[in-house]
Amino acid sequence: MIITPLTVGRIPDLEKLLALGEPYIRLRGSSDYWLYATLFANTCPLAIIDGQVAGSVIAFRSQVDPSQIYLQDVMTHPSHRRQGVTRALVEEVHRQGALWGCRRLFLTSEPDNHAAHSAWLGLGFSNRSGDTSEQGVSVIYDYKGPGKHRAVYERQIGS
Repeated sequence: MIITPLTVGRIPDLEKLLALGEPYIRLRGSSDYWLYATLFANTCPLAIIDGQVAGSVIAFRSQVDPSQIYLQDVMTHPSHRRQGVTRALVEEVHRQGALWGCRRLFLTSEPDNHAAHSAWLGLGFSNRSGDTSEQGVSVIYDYKGPGKHRAVYERQIGS
């Protein structure tokens, strides 16, 4: 497995991969991915296996609080799951965050995405305490706008 930053040439492969993540991942426009590849490539790594994109993370360093990195979309191809792909990608973003002096990685997930909940806990993230609990997942009301309740996960960088 090779971990490499997103490039413009890999956008079509990335879009095919992310389309497999529905309904939890919403495919964005090609121009968005072009921006990610040209402006945020250091926090948008791809996992390449046998020449194919097997996994990706789309993440951004906060402009409001540069000590934080938000993981927007994380996807591993179904044929490569449970092989350490997501772990390697998240560790790459964590490594970059440490180089920048960041203190926190965080992300949100739909409360009913139980596979993601298990994955995040297994990768050392904690489920932030929220307004309610749904089937063992803590949920914050209106986190991403009115009616958009989300589970929020975070992991510290450094000490």
